[in-house]
Amino acid sequence: MNDIETRLQLIDVITRHIPGDGVHPTIVPAMTFIHESMVTEPITRVNEPSFRLILQGGKEMLFGDERLVYEGGHYLVASVDLPVTGQVTKASADVPYVALKLELTIDDLIDAVGHVELTEPREPKRGMYIADADEALFDVALRLARLVDTPDHVALAPLYKRELLYWVAQGSNGEMLRQLAFEGSQAFRIKRVIDHIIANFNETIRSEELARIANMSVSTLHRHFKEVTAMSPLQFQKQLRLQEARRLLLMQATDVGEAAFQVGYESQSQFSREYARLFGLSPRADVRQQRQL
Repeated sequence: MNDIETRLQLIDVITRHIPGDGVHPTIVPAMTFIHESMVTEPITRVNEPSFRLILQGGKEMLFGDERLVYEGGHYLVASVDLPVTGQVTKASADVPYVALKLELTIDDLIDAVGHVELTEPREPKRGMYIADADEALFDVALRLARLVDTPDHVALAPLYKRELLYWVAQGSNGEMLRQLAFEGSQAFRIKRVIDHIIANFNETIRSEELARIANMSVSTLHRHFKEVTAMSPLQFQKQLRLQEARRLLLMQATDVGEAAFQVGYESQSQFSREYARLFGLSPRADVRQQRQL
């Protein structure tokens, strides 16, 4: 079976098991099916560690100063939590955007590649990347997706997931996944810093504290952190704050001053400036526009 035939079979499985557009959980733990029949508005959020196989259509992801564009036949790997802006850019009713997504954990990586020995310490790689899917990857993805047709055999999912991650980690860009499977590697230590910032995003965080968590000098921490996330720790924290503030404004009808305070800003004017820089509109104007969509 060639890649095109496998992709068509994957699309068939997914479209048979979804009610329409959106992100749809499945009976397979951590696996979701994604379907969009039109171009979407940009969505800003924290993208969790995950694997995404794109079968049809196209999408772009912005994080830091990076822009990733991917479409049918590509897969995207996010090895760490990253604040991103994503948008489906190629989709229609006749040719919708279709993808399979699988959430990842450190335990998943250890199980899949923890036996592979790291021969030397290496610089951590970018925490999100795209690559071309090959026959082995399409094959295991199809077996995994087909478990929704055979619920009695869903116990096979961990084996298929392990195989899928093995092939991803063997790819040309898979070194970051291999590093993360080893406690003490530079990539693993940067992940600890990311986790700390996410857990304490609304507090003042000093570079010296982050360097201590990573067991690195401040300059080394900043260099490795930017290599993984395409932003500095301060920029990373700022994006988390602004995303949470937007959620508070939209979902909880919090006023601008209270939202700024809750996410850690002392100056409402600074908050409004940085909010407009990220989202393109002032907080009030953005809320009005989003509620009209």
